[in-house]
Amino acid sequence: MEGRAAIKAMFEREFAAADMHCIPEVIHEAGDVAILEWRYPLGLRGCGFFTVKDGLIQFQRGYWDKLSFLKMHNLPIE
Repeated sequence: MEGRAAIKAMFEREFAAADMHCIPEVIHEAGDVAILEWRYPLGLRGCGFFTVKDGLIQFQRGYWDKLSFLKMHNLPIE
């Protein structure tokens, strides 16, 4: 996904689908790279990897179990 408009639209769509909460557990930082380990109140866990330059996220990748999340909220499996 590229561009602010595309990222904004994705987050608006995703956050409108279900009540979501990310509880940070650990944040690791090394130079311009940060890792966020998080949990969801219903038991789901995940992590995000970020490369930050000049105060802006240049790259982000996250891992979590989307199927478990969709089932938790009775959302359609895409």
